[in-house]
This record gives sequence, structure tokens and C-alpha cells, in this order.
Amino acid sequence: MADDEIRAWLVERTYPDDEQNLVILVYATTDGERYLRKERALTSFTGPARDTYAATDAPAENFGDVTDSEERERYAAEARRMATQHDPTDTV
Repeated sequence: MADDEIRAWLVERTYPDDEQNLVILVYATTDGERYLRKERALTSFTGPARDTYAATDAPAENFGDVTDSEERERYAAEARRMATQHDPTDTV
């Protein structure tokens, strides 16, 4: 991990109703203060698999602030759980 990067853990995976070929991954810091949202197209049965990892490292400027206190607590709890149970490179 580079000095200017933050490690975040997978806290949410959703499949939007209006986009059948999309998955939204939300990663958050263990304090729940910062989050990173990734949108990915789902792979087809014939294409290469795209793994989802327990954690990701990204530059600080790519993160947003979690302003809702309940969401911050939920993200923090899930991020700590993931960090305790998984290595960053585990596929989940």
C-alpha cells in the first residue's frame, strides 16, 4: 500500500433494480468515516471471472465522507468484522 492510500473493507454489495448487469460495491474504513463506491458490470458466463476482494487500497482523494451517523456505525462494524475475518486479498 502506498503512503497516500487508504485501506477499506467491503461493507456492502448491491444489485440495482434498474441495471441488471451492474453490481455496486461499497468499501469503508474501519472507523466508518470514509467510503469508496465501485460500480462494476457483471461478467458473462463466457467471460473471465472478476473477483471481489475483502479489502481495497485507494488514494485518499477517491473516498467520500460518511455523514449519516447510523450508516457510519454500520459501515464501521462491518469493516471491522471483515478485517478480523479476512485477509485483504481474500475473495468474497
